[in-house]
Amino acid sequence: MLTGLVGITLTYHRLLAHKSLRLPKWLEYTCVYFGVLAAQRDPIFWVSMHRYHHQYVDSNKDTHSPINGFWFSHMGWLFDSGYILEKYKERKNVEDLKKQAFYMFIRKTYMWHIIGCGGLLYAWGGFPFLVWGLGVRTIWVYHLTFLVNSACHIWGNQVWNTGDLSKNNWWVAVLTFGEGWHNNHHAFEYSARHGLEWWQIDVSWYIIRFLELVGLATNVKVPTDAQKLKKANFSFDNKLK
Repeated sequence: MLTGLVGITLTYHRLLAHKSLRLPKWLEYTCVYFGVLAAQRDPIFWVSMHRYHHQYVDSNKDTHSPINGFWFSHMGWLFDSGYILEKYKERKNVEDLKKQAFYMFIRKTYMWHIIGCGGLLYAWGGFPFLVWGLGVRTIWVYHLTFLVNSACHIWGNQVWNTGDLSKNNWWVAVLTFGEGWHNNHHAFEYSARHGLEWWQIDVSWYIIRFLELVGLATNVKVPTDAQKLKKANFSFDNKLK
């Protein structure tokens, strides 16, 4: 919950990558640190790769598209460092993060935080805590994240005209705290809310909405009816029916 939901889904993705909301810096950095402990690389790397994904979605320049096969989009791309370097020698799309000392510090010391987490878990509960608290937990959160890259560009339905392969997939949404409403997300990248219908479960949005109600989240972005109409695959009247 802390590393996958708070760290990756809410903070790395919706806050940093898409600037869908704002949090006080103390809260932003705290939540980001949970994302660091998810062991999915530092925020600068993660956000850069994700922004490139949206910029070149489902093209040959996409970082992880199923046009290169399911397993490549799921996790193969991470093991091909040459592929990443070939396409993105310099990550110039994260200048907003590079200007902040916190993110540069995390970038330079990233592995020490993962090692430190493992050391604390081992000191707390021995080998079982290390296995479950670092190993199993990290692998589980990895595959949940990867399902959005792979399954949600293959299986599901398209409600919005996005010009890509993104799909809304309910079972991925349940597992990933709302990230599975992926066609919604590609239609409205800036939106803090991915489950746009009342029945579309989006736990990350519920937390964001709570933070907004208590005054901690500001500038929370959601699509207007006019923006939805522009992206619709069918007429607004048919949608209402």
